[in-house]
Amino acid sequence: MPVNEDSPLHAVKKSRPSLTPLDDYTGSLSHKVYLSLKQAILTLEFRPGEMMQKSHICTELGVSRSPVTEAMARLASEGLVDIVPQTGTFVTRFSMAEIREGAFLREALELAAVERVASTITEEQLVALRRNLRIQEALMQDGDTAGFYQVDAQMHELILSFTGYRRLAALAETSWIQVNRARRLNLPLPGRMKATLAEHKAIVAALEAHDPQAARAATRRHLNQLITLLEPLVARHPELFSAGPAPSDVAAGRADM
Repeated sequence: MPVNEDSPLHAVKKSRPSLTPLDDYTGSLSHKVYLSLKQAILTLEFRPGEMMQKSHICTELGVSRSPVTEAMARLASEGLVDIVPQTGTFVTRFSMAEIREGAFLREALELAAVERVASTITEEQLVALRRNLRIQEALMQDGDTAGFYQVDAQMHELILSFTGYRRLAALAETSWIQVNRARRLNLPLPGRMKATLAEHKAIVAALEAHDPQAARAATRRHLNQLITLLEPLVARHPELFSAGPAPSDVAAGRADM
């Protein structure tokens, strides 16, 4: 099913997805391919429901089919792609059930984290958050959605890291992965970057005041905006969402395996 012309993805969709060069990553070849493909999925270069053609990926990245196959298997284990035997590999569509579950888990982690950090945060840590906010503001003024999104994520990672729990950020990222992808639909909305920045400033202000309850409330308000903004998209752009894990419109014939 094609993406509607008024879809948030329509304006940015290219004829072929652009993949980050493998030289930007470290690790084994299959790990580099995995990271490049994952980035393309999370940034919506590969749109929900789209078939991932191995021939294009191999040509774009300059690799054989073996590391691509390994990378796709790993992406499937994370719920980012569906591998349909004898047909092809498809980027999973958004699932509101998974998004709500991920948002619930992330909220539980972040609320506990920000409440703890409000009582322990140092001036050095506050300086890092203020600096992050200034960068967000500059990116917002420049209209740099992708840059803003990246620095937004860094702010949340900073707060989680300030708890002193090393595995917390990884746990949050795992629970948030489907939500993370869906969030890309929100930031291009008019006024969303400005509103997000205001919500971030409220969180930092509560941390500056060393007020755990205010920090918790500000974080909850911020995180709850996601579901509120995504709900209407289900009705407006049903081609991006699915109630089940498998593609509903598998391409006819044998795809490029």
